[in-house]
Amino acid sequence: SHDSFSYWVDEKSPVGPDQTPAIKRLARISFVKKVMKKWSVTQNLTFREQLDAGIRYFDLRVSSKPGDADQEIYFIHGLFGIRVWDGLMEIDSFLTQHPKEIVFLDFNHFYAMDEAHHKRLILRIQEAFGSKLCSACSVDSMTLQTLWEKKCQVLIFYHCPFYKQCPFLWPGKKIPAPWANTTSVRKLILFLETTLSERPPRGSFHVSQAILTPRVKTIARGLVGGLKNTLVHRNLPAILDWVKTQKPGAMGVNIITSDFVDLVDFATTVIELNDLLQEDRALAKC
Repeated sequence: SHDSFSYWVDEKSPVGPDQTPAIKRLARISFVKKVMKKWSVTQNLTFREQLDAGIRYFDLRVSSKPGDADQEIYFIHGLFGIRVWDGLMEIDSFLTQHPKEIVFLDFNHFYAMDEAHHKRLILRIQEAFGSKLCSACSVDSMTLQTLWEKKCQVLIFYHCPFYKQCPFLWPGKKIPAPWANTTSVRKLILFLETTLSERPPRGSFHVSQAILTPRVKTIARGLVGGLKNTLVHRNLPAILDWVKTQKPGAMGVNIITSDFVDLVDFATTVIELNDLLQEDRALAKC
């Protein structure tokens, strides 16, 4: 899921450090934060609900909060979300109940975080998952069977040099996620096809971001409607149609992300692509 944590953001909190000074000034007007919330929320489901629905890759952006003396870290997307610790515990609870499930937690944006904040976050990750954490290794040698044997369930990707300090932090380069940055479904699908054709056949995972990104004029036109009603709702079926035509494998799709994964049968559609791999193996044996 894209911006996985943004099912709830706090419109009473300060505007996040991921926003421009102009937005921060505008947010002093009372209704601006209500508008921001409609464009910051990209999922309807909580972490647990996403896990129950079949989501296994989580796109995570985190930040410290200005003036917060205890150095707590929060999820963020324009406005602050829940504490990272609370989200990690929710995920860990699911994994404890389902010992053969594997999740990818991709920490790819950090805001207002110094070394002390990073150390606190990394410690929180270690405290939450403990022996479930999978040490960074060769992507090509990894299988579900090896993870099950080691009782490893969590891969943490950390897009920051601090990954070098801990064996359970995977470098961001192991999971590239090219971003189309467009409001056009046609341009998005062309971008997804191009980046898939260019992906290395080995050595890393690959995220296809099947998402549309609003421009300033998009937000201005759909000010009250928000992201879901203005951009996602009418375009998600076409995006899902593209997903259905894909094939997994060395030069095919690997991880696919979407906004509002509950609006269509997104997770099931992606998971069922794995059946094509089974069919290929069966044909190879004939």
